[in-house]
Amino acid sequence: MSHPRKSIDSLIHSPVRFSLLAALRNLEDVDFRFLADLLEVSDSTLSQTLTVLEEAKLVAVRKEPVGRRTRTWVGITKTGRDAFEQHLATLQAIVESGTPNDIQETT
Repeated sequence: MSHPRKSIDSLIHSPVRFSLLAALRNLEDVDFRFLADLLEVSDSTLSQTLTVLEEAKLVAVRKEPVGRRTRTWVGITKTGRDAFEQHLATLQAIVESGTPNDIQETT
């Protein structure tokens, strides 16, 4: 049996990407500005993060015109939700590894 850390999704494990997916997991489509404020990141950081996650099909980004401006909406996809839930399960398995049930006597 291999250590559960080997199953960590490095794409999700980045602090900003993890935080973004955690937020989207509990919300409907949200506005770019709301996300930037919630995560306390710059527009540039959020934009780069969204590009990576959108390319991996973990989030969906849509833009809609509002007057002369464009408003960006972000939502988690089913693939993203499933990947995030699997990542949480992996983290929990890591937390639980090394508990007395996992340690065998070597005497």
